[in-house]
Amino acid sequence: MSDWILYLLIGVALAFAISSWWGVRRLKALHMRSTVAGEAYDSGLAQQRVAVLINPIKARADEAKAAIQRACLTAGWDEPVFYETTAEDPGFTQMQAALVGKPDVVLVGGGDGTVRVVAEALAHTNVAMGLIPLGTGNLLARNVDLDVNDLHGNIQTALFGRQRYIDTARMAIENSRTGTYSEHVFTVIAGIGMDAEVLADTNDGLKRAVGWLAYTEAGMRHLPGRRKKVSISLDDSPEQVRNIRSVLFANCGLVPGGIDFIPQAMIDDGMLDVVVMSPRSALGWLLMYVKIMFKHSGKLPIMTVYRSGKVLIKCPEPMPTQLDGDTAGEATRLTVQVEPRSLLVRVRGEIASGAGVAR
Repeated sequence: MSDWILYLLIGVALAFAISSWWGVRRLKALHMRSTVAGEAYDSGLAQQRVAVLINPIKARADEAKAAIQRACLTAGWDEPVFYETTAEDPGFTQMQAALVGKPDVVLVGGGDGTVRVVAEALAHTNVAMGLIPLGTGNLLARNVDLDVNDLHGNIQTALFGRQRYIDTARMAIENSRTGTYSEHVFTVIAGIGMDAEVLADTNDGLKRAVGWLAYTEAGMRHLPGRRKKVSISLDDSPEQVRNIRSVLFANCGLVPGGIDFIPQAMIDDGMLDVVVMSPRSALGWLLMYVKIMFKHSGKLPIMTVYRSGKVLIKCPEPMPTQLDGDTAGEATRLTVQVEPRSLLVRVRGEIASGAGVAR
């Protein structure tokens, strides 16, 4: 790599860190018009059966459990039922057990992976999901305007807040080389290509130390690389062949750092925003970065955004995939489809009289 490219990449990394810090403050209010604009309403429940799926290794898991128990006791409700994830089972079996108890709300305490497991179980059930963000990205929590650092405030919202329906999306992953097939629900952003490579190559120790900024370090290392040929079909239209680095499927667009990655993406519009990224060089990545950070409305051939309810991608060679920040294996065929207003989520709003979290 020539010196000028190295200097350019370093400059992009520094600019990213600085503008991300600035973006947290500048973009939050702008994003609210799309992510919390849907109609929210009171649950109408004087009594609630509460189930909690929690990742016990998260830093504030014990504090969250104690606060949830106190809040339910103060409200005069039955004791909440806790289910803990394990290294072997991120919550699928636990959620089956939780639903047997017919809860009115399921609180999820963990990172994006735990949220996705709960969302998959609760989609189309009309059982509300309350978010207790304890992870690194906390993508869905950010996109419904929760303060990811306010543990007790989030518990209050999850138990006593208003609620609204949002879209989810389902991704079917097929690999003709291995014969494997799987389907998964996601709530924020999934993708195929470089984004999944970055997630797989992010240093866990660095992520624990600096949080989401660890992804920036991995991203810089993966900027060089070749484009790969795929075919893309939107809403069963004829396939188009593209050379890409990454394709993202966005249900909503706010990502860590306060970056409104896709300003037009709405969480309840029944559509996905499909972003095809095909830069050839560091300059191309820089142009994309500037477009995203400054919300430039001009067209950029190396970054095309489409709106679609269904997307089919075929790859001559297996490519890595990701769902809401978790790697999901390699695919030669990918089908992504939106499921409109399929998940009920608790959001901030007026709190029921007398309700609150014991601190």
